[in-house]
Amino acid sequence: MQKTVLNDVFELLQQIGAVSSESKFSRDWLCRSECYVRTLRFKRVKPSVGTLAICASKLQHYGRCMTATEVHTQLGNRFIELSERCHKQINADAVGWWKDEVRV
Repeated sequence: MQKTVLNDVFELLQQIGAVSSESKFSRDWLCRSECYVRTLRFKRVKPSVGTLAICASKLQHYGRCMTATEVHTQLGNRFIELSERCHKQINADAVGWWKDEVRV
């Protein structure tokens, strides 16, 4: 897998103890099979737009919940920042589809 926002999300979630492995991250945060991240890395491809959207949505949801408390505001802001990075990647990938007429 190329260095993507998902790498940063995984690293943060692992640091805070929310996930213990790529398999759990793939299943619990990306709603994909447990080998999804490993397959991306092996095939050297980017995550799908759908996967980025799911991740962005979860990050935004939990980020908003955390910023509503004083205890976890900083972490919540980090979640929201990563959600925004996911959305930027989604937009960049979409522009590639309609602007350059790239087809898979």
